[in-house]
Amino acid sequence: MKMFQFFLAFLLCITISVEGAVVFDEQIPTADTVLKIEAHPEMGFNFPYFLRIPKGVTHTSVTYLMVETNNSGNNDSFAHHEQETYKEIIRNSLGASLCEVLKVPFLRPVFPRPAREWWLYTHAYDKDAAHITKGPMKRLDLQLIAMTEHARGILKGYGIPVAEKVLMNGFSASGTFANRFTAIHPERVAAVACGGINGIAMLPVNKLNGKSLNYPLGTDDIKKLFGHEFDLKAYRVVPQFIYMGALDDNDAVTFDDAYSKTERATVYRLLSQKMLPDRFSRCDSIYAENKVNATFKTYSHIGHGTDRLIYSEVLAFFKKIIEN
Repeated sequence: MKMFQFFLAFLLCITISVEGAVVFDEQIPTADTVLKIEAHPEMGFNFPYFLRIPKGVTHTSVTYLMVETNNSGNNDSFAHHEQETYKEIIRNSLGASLCEVLKVPFLRPVFPRPAREWWLYTHAYDKDAAHITKGPMKRLDLQLIAMTEHARGILKGYGIPVAEKVLMNGFSASGTFANRFTAIHPERVAAVACGGINGIAMLPVNKLNGKSLNYPLGTDDIKKLFGHEFDLKAYRVVPQFIYMGALDDNDAVTFDDAYSKTERATVYRLLSQKMLPDRFSRCDSIYAENKVNATFKTYSHIGHGTDRLIYSEVLAFFKKIIEN
């Protein structure tokens, strides 16, 4: 994957374990700082997360916390996911560059994606992952919320107040996670940017052409899965920037770990087998028909990746949210 990256001149990595909302009584770090927060099941999260505090983050007014889930591949070694997530939070992700320039804290969870249980596409939060009812991987969406709440306490201890709503960002699997998380919890999201999502966004409808659409294609079983109805009113007002490269041929709909045969057939029949431009354009139309505040954009010059142009436009999108 091509990724526009900034070189980080200096990064201090601190490993800590925090019990609750501890007041550190410390000054804001004067260098880019990464905190590793260990898992705290009693606080709602069964896996660690990394929290980056960029140099120059403000403490004079409320800022936002940027959240981007990890995309560390399928591997049965948790150490692998931890190492890759650390790389992603310091340089190997769009969020790493965004947080440095926007001067906002940046959270990245270490969610595993097991190779043995290959059908659990946790990094995209697919149907199988959402249906986990027991064990440490149950309800990753709630675990992510618990992490953001925990991080808010840590940042408060450093004198950095952050808003209750977060900025969601992601590309490829993490972009799909961001899109789906926003549909599940729109009241938690101030704005979301997601790219490389295989030409398909989760649709804000229960049915399409008379066909019921269950998660992650639509919202018909949201209450059954997540305990609350889909909040279309809240979803409509979340600013969304959803983008694809016109040369992108990475279509997750064709793979069994991402979509079931039934889901694949539904996508092909109702949206299109052709990812670009047909399927993506159809999703754009459905969002517009339902008055969702979303911009769908296709970049003609690139495939499954990002570059300086995309980075600058995602940056401008979030900068507008922060400044308003």
